[in-house]
Amino acid sequence: MKIPERKRLRRERLRTAPFLPEWKEIITRNLSIFPRLPTNDQAELLGHVQVFLAEKRFEGCAGLELTDEIRVTVAAQACLLLLHRETDYYPQLTTILVYPSTYVVEEDRYVGDNIWEQGPDNRLGHTARRMGSLVLAWDGVKHGAADPADGQNLVVHEFAHQLDFEEPNSDGAPALAARAEYLTWARVMRREFDALREAEETGTESVLDTYGAANPAEFFAVATEAFFERPRSLRAKNRQLYDQLAAFFRQDPIAYSAEEKKPGR
Repeated sequence: MKIPERKRLRRERLRTAPFLPEWKEIITRNLSIFPRLPTNDQAELLGHVQVFLAEKRFEGCAGLELTDEIRVTVAAQACLLLLHRETDYYPQLTTILVYPSTYVVEEDRYVGDNIWEQGPDNRLGHTARRMGSLVLAWDGVKHGAADPADGQNLVVHEFAHQLDFEEPNSDGAPALAARAEYLTWARVMRREFDALREAEETGTESVLDTYGAANPAEFFAVATEAFFERPRSLRAKNRQLYDQLAAFFRQDPIAYSAEEKKPGR
């Protein structure tokens, strides 16, 4: 990852600048996982938030008035995915659109036999390759931050897609360092993706949200949610998947997870 020297130095100044106490209070209040992080990780996260807020533009939609609480709460969750790694801060993303709640879009849906229908779709969030923006519902953002162990986090899910977009030639695989890593990633993810599709078809319980069975890109996003929110369960049931994600994110969320520890583990 080649980052221009001027940009690198500017980001370093942002990361080391004093962090506003009122912003830290927002993170401590809204991101319930934050106090559980190691001290060094807390400091790194705050530094990343400084860069993120300086580089990304936020826009309120449907009458939502943007506040520091909204911007900082989104940024803190997004930056959790950046700890311990060299990062270019979601380079495909320029704008974050925030709605107050679930929003409705008209979309074409395939219903079978080469038939499509147009109709409304209720959404909490969305992003897409080459879109340049990411959409979030504020109430969904707050819920995901408040409960760090329910396996669902809207911000983590949508920003996992942004990590996916950093690798232009694949869906469901972020930018990795070497071809051997891609081969191992593909082998593990394909097996786990097929297992999730089977679980959806048979109604079998899974640590992963079966929404991830839609396609490899959604699988990566759902797996990332489970990695950060239900790491003990994911490692117990899907050890190789957990290990792949731990190697990529360079984190072991079990160390600070709010997920209840099961007896005997």
